[in-house]
Formats: sequence, structure tokens, C-alpha cells
Amino acid sequence: MKKLFFIAGMMAATVYAMACTNLIVGKKASKDGSVMCTYSADDYGMFQGLAHYPAAKHAPGTMRKIYDWDTNEYHGEIPEAAETYNVVGNINEYQVTIGETTFGGREEMVDTTGIIDYGSLIYIALQRSKTAREAIKVMTTLAETYGFNSGGETFTVCDPDEAWIMEMMGCGPGSRAVVWVAQRIPDDAICAHANQSRIRKFNMKDKANVMYSRNVVKFARSKGWFSGKDADFSFCDVYAAADFGGRRFCDARVWSYFNMFSDGMEKYVDYAAGKADNAEPMPLWVIPNRKLDVADLEAAMRDHYEGTPFALDSDIGGGIWDMPYRPTPLSFKVDGKEYFNERPISTQQSGFVYVSQMRSWLPREIGGVLWFGNDDANMVAFTPVYCCTTIVPPCYEMKGNDALTFSMDNAYWVENWVSNMVYPRYSLMFGSLKEVRDSLDSSYLNAQKEIEDKAIKLHASSDIEAQEYLTRYTCDKAMQMLDRWKKLAIHLIVKYNDMIVKPEHDGKFTRTKYGLGAKVARPGYSEKYARELVRQTGKRYESPVK
Repeated sequence: MKKLFFIAGMMAATVYAMACTNLIVGKKASKDGSVMCTYSADDYGMFQGLAHYPAAKHAPGTMRKIYDWDTNEYHGEIPEAAETYNVVGNINEYQVTIGETTFGGREEMVDTTGIIDYGSLIYIALQRSKTAREAIKVMTTLAETYGFNSGGETFTVCDPDEAWIMEMMGCGPGSRAVVWVAQRIPDDAICAHANQSRIRKFNMKDKANVMYSRNVVKFARSKGWFSGKDADFSFCDVYAAADFGGRRFCDARVWSYFNMFSDGMEKYVDYAAGKADNAEPMPLWVIPNRKLDVADLEAAMRDHYEGTPFALDSDIGGGIWDMPYRPTPLSFKVDGKEYFNERPISTQQSGFVYVSQMRSWLPREIGGVLWFGNDDANMVAFTPVYCCTTIVPPCYEMKGNDALTFSMDNAYWVENWVSNMVYPRYSLMFGSLKEVRDSLDSSYLNAQKEIEDKAIKLHASSDIEAQEYLTRYTCDKAMQMLDRWKKLAIHLIVKYNDMIVKPEHDGKFTRTKYGLGAKVARPGYSEKYARELVRQTGKRYESPVK
């Protein structure tokens, strides 16, 4: 998603108001041999559901209209491919998955006359690619042919065998050219990006694992931005150097992910904190200290820097009920001085989030699963969406719904309804949400083998039957989740009405022997908040009664 940036007074900090996060796992770094990646599509005011582009064949001369994914502005049209593949969400029928985060970079490099924006690039490539390498070729060819009408982007491009990270920027208005580099992530490694360019030096001789545009160094030389040897060229440092905001608000999220699953990340705390200009940057990838699964990535996408130097639980910013979220914008002023909030992986402005699981040893219709949620990862359950799905679950449909129209039949709106009840009273109410969320997540993961075993048997006789079975399952689980979330919303308003807590027993609210509601609990302030209140107010509220 796009970012907003400005120079913040003496800090000279870049503030990323709209930002996304991608996490990546190589197949030998996962427990079962899956390639996995994640995406949190974060953007204030964004209404998103589950995208769907059915497989199709197109007659010669068919044109495709291009509308900007962020603004819906019409950019132009390009020739349609003769054949396009089924795409649901950000995965296609061949298990190719593409995500992104925007880093912006040098503003003068945006090709404002270009036709292709980053969102269109993703979904066109998914419709035209059977592998990650093919997707990279499609994306770079499109951008070089029609112009790239977006700021600098980092893309995650994965298939069941390989995980790649690619960075791309235009070459200025009217250029119809881009600079780009793509690097394969080692199979035994994990990687991440979060709105800051991550590729520095790359081995131009490693044709098996590195791809790049012919002009990637030449263009920088022509602008006077680089004069060293080709081998010393750093894409990040030349085109999108990390300032304070790029480190503290962006790369700190990468640091947090690496810190969860690898050793020795303490040495990069100063870099992630933006403290020292000469602090050592983090590597592009690390080798994890254990193998990861889907549940690990779901948990990582719910991170708020817990247990790290960036944790959000040590001050009053979270309010009375210790909300691990902060109001935006990230920057604020007090008495003319600039201050900032932390920006963790989990954030309230998420439009959707997913964990993509791609498995080479299964039939392609069964191997690809997009574990999908339609809000902040911390506040939703991830329902399974199989890559062969040909019908979008009604609750994930965008048609007839938007950011200004609430609907009880739409997952985005029902999940946001629940989230926005919980946010301001987090420590009071989150436990109830988490119980439902984790129960649903566990049920989906526990059922996966049984569902897929049945799909494999059906596939042996008919791939169409397997596809229809998994499509029905995808729709059933999504709609069951929506029904459970509606019940959760009602439960929350009853249980926590007026900042109290009504007692329950065996899942039911308790009553007196006369049929009325049982005595409620009034939790009041936490000890930490009470002490801070007394510190700030002195004896103003001190009671004369001993």
C-alpha cells in the first residue's frame, strides 16, 4: 500500500501513515516443506474483500482497462493475454502468490504518465503466470512496456518451490522504463519487508538466484547518484536510503519477525530503532532457529513488539485498558517538539491479511491455501481459501459494499465492528475475542488433513469434483466465521456493557434465583494506570476517608 511521508521537524523522519508488511518462509524453513508468505494490506479508509478473476480465454485484439488499485483512477488499456488463470485473493490456480509493500524512494522516479500501477501489476501477473520466475518476467515486461505509475515497491513473489523478493522503481515521467532487482530467498531462510527497500548489494553473476534490469546501475550513474564499481552498487542505498522513519517504523517490523525465530538479533536493535547512522543494517534474510508453520505466521502477523525494546505496554499511550495500538498519524507535536508512536506489524488500518501456503507435492488445486482475514490480523480468524476456488464467499464480496456503507452480511464490516468495540477496552475485552478467534483457527488447521485427504481422493477421479468440493468448503468456512463473529459482537455488547463485566458459566450469562442478571464485576483501573493517575494528579483525588 502507498505511504504518506513528510519531513518531521528536527528529527527529519519519514512518517509512513499507510503501510503494509510481508513475511516470507522458504520451503526448507517450514515444518512441512511449504513455501509460505504473508501480506497485511494496510491503508486508512480502504475497503477490501477477496479479489477474484476467473480463468478465461480472450480473442485477439481484446483490451484490458487499467484502473489504479488505490484510487480507482483510469490509466489506460493494454492488450489482454490470450489465456488468463483463475485468481482468488493474491494466489492463483498454480499456487503463485504475490504481495507488496510500498517504500516510495526518490519521488522524481515515479512515471506519472505510466499505465501500470503496483496493484494492477500484481493481479495481471497472477492471471498470466504459472511460476514465480514467470511472474517476475511478466511484471517487469509490463512495467517496461507501459510505464510504472507508482512509487518504489517491494514485491513478494512465491510459488510452491521458490520464494523471491523484487524491488522496482520507475525512471521518471514519460520514461516507460523501470529499474528493478529480484533475489531468490534461500530455501532454508526467512525474509520480510515492510515499506523500506531491503535489497542492498546483489551478486550480478548469480544468474540462478538473481535477476535485474540492464539499466539498474546505469540509470543511477546517469543521475550522478552512484559512481563506484558495479559490485558495490546497493539498490536500497542509492534509490531509497533508510532514514529514521524507514528504520523505526518499517525495518523494525522486519527486526521483530526475525527476532521471533532467529538468534542474535540484539545486535540490530540500534539499527531498527533508528539510533545511529552507522548502525549495521539487518541482512536480507536469516536462518530460523526452528521450522515454521501456518500458525507461527498467523501469530507473527499479530505482533505488537511484545517482549522487545519497542513494546507498547510500558506507557499510558494505550489508555486505561492497555491497548497495544496507537492513534494516528504516527507523528504528533507537544509544545513545538515532534514525537512519534511505534508502528508494529499488527495495525488497526488493515483492510485484509493473509498467510499463503504453497505445497509442491500436492495437486495444484489442493496445494495452495490462502488463510484469509478481512481486518487486523490480531482481531480475526484466518479462514481457508483454496487456490482453485471459483466462487468468492458472499461475506468476502466487494460488490455492493464499500467503505461508507455498513453491512451485516459483509465480513469486513462485521469484523471491524467487533474490533472497534475491543480496541479502546482492550485488556478488558480482548480475551473474549481471542477465545473465539483461536478456537476457529484451531478448528480450521485441525480439519486441514481430513479435508485435503478427501479432496485428493476426489481429484484422482475428477479434478473438477475436487475443485467444487474445495470451493464449497471455502465458502462454508467463511460464512460460518461470519455467523460466529456476529454472535461474538452481540456477546461483547452484553457482557461488557457500560464498562462492567457480566459473569458467565458454561458459556451462558448467569442469573439470580429470581431470574435477573447476576451481580456484575466492576474492574476499574489497573494498578499501573491508577498509580500513573495519582502521580499526575497528586492529592486532587485523595480521599479524606482512611
